[in-house]
Amino acid sequence: MNPQAEELNQIIRQKSTPVFEMLSERGKNIFFPKKGILGQTAEAKGTRINATIGAAIEDDGSPMRLETIASKINLDPSLVFPYAPSFGRPDLRSKWKSMIYGKNPSLGKTEISSPVVTNALTHGISMAGYLFADAGDEVIVPSLFWGNYNLTLANGYGANLVTFNLFKDGGFDVDAFEAKLNEGPIGKKILILNFPNNPSGYTPTQKEVDAIISIIGKAAVKGNKLVCITDDAYFGLVYEKGIAQESIFAPLASLHENVLAVKLDGATKEDYVWGFRVGFITYATKGGDAELYGALESKTAGAIRGNISNAANISQSLMYVAYNSDEYALQKQAKFQVMQQRYVAVKEALKDEKYKKYFTALPFNSGYFMCVQLAEGLDSEKVRQTLINKYSIGTISLNGILRLAFSAVASTNVKEMFEGIYKACEECS
Repeated sequence: MNPQAEELNQIIRQKSTPVFEMLSERGKNIFFPKKGILGQTAEAKGTRINATIGAAIEDDGSPMRLETIASKINLDPSLVFPYAPSFGRPDLRSKWKSMIYGKNPSLGKTEISSPVVTNALTHGISMAGYLFADAGDEVIVPSLFWGNYNLTLANGYGANLVTFNLFKDGGFDVDAFEAKLNEGPIGKKILILNFPNNPSGYTPTQKEVDAIISIIGKAAVKGNKLVCITDDAYFGLVYEKGIAQESIFAPLASLHENVLAVKLDGATKEDYVWGFRVGFITYATKGGDAELYGALESKTAGAIRGNISNAANISQSLMYVAYNSDEYALQKQAKFQVMQQRYVAVKEALKDEKYKKYFTALPFNSGYFMCVQLAEGLDSEKVRQTLINKYSIGTISLNGILRLAFSAVASTNVKEMFEGIYKACEECS
């Protein structure tokens, strides 16, 4: 094992034995190289003649660039063309951390790590898998989950995704979650809590969140070491009262020494910048401090360094400028209202009783999506194909379910969409 990895491991062991036991073998072996090329480059920063880093510099000291590109970008070249750190831009990391506290006031003074910048949520999931999932480890997910978990965790790291039933009596199936979490022997367990959920568009009520936290807390007291990954890709897009407004990361952050909360979030869905690829991974555990979090951040940056080197500088710079703009909050609220109007249009359209003959809506209250469960005997793939070929309507087929991204459907087109689904079901029945 590299001495730099062992140095980080010693810090983590001293600060939190449970967190060290949660690390995968890859996680234990990874480190951010402070020596070698990166270390020597850092030491040379500010020198008059710097021949260390693998980048080209103009004679005036600015980044070398092509004017055909630079002329299209209204930012200082230093914020665009050079490499960003593998940890992410320090200014953006600091800003996002303050935003986490702002969005989750119940965190209070709970100490959390500094967010490490990922290449958005898929990369965040992959890095969490790298650090915590060994081949054969089970990852607990709901029965409706984002398909990319299969590619990143199962195909990528050999983990086994095990599911619990998501819905019962129109809400979160707390009993199924508890049963699945307590299956098997006491030990390390990994779970993903994705709210608003993709594909269902469901966020638990505050009462349900309290129950989930209680179940996790009891499992931790028994001695389980719990890696609780919160996939917060659609955070903030909640359209009903009584639904949890904060990330479930907040109550997990100081729940128990045997619980490590791993928050995955970012600008992609929250700020409508899907192609920018800016995400974050943030850690918290009861009693966690700067030294423990610093070691976890270094391991995360090492994994990123060995995977993609770093996330794009230009995307990080653009988001930092946006977050410091006086217009940001107003513009974001305006887009939220558009999304909420589309949600309301869906709810209104579904009041038509005739639809129940062929499909019923699964619980939804947030995010980008909702799902309809097709009546028994209907082939969702056949319905999907009919919708495309005859009605020019695109949907996603999920084993008897159609996922609908109402986020991409104008309010004025919502009723037509459901009428098309009804007719396609009728023809396929």
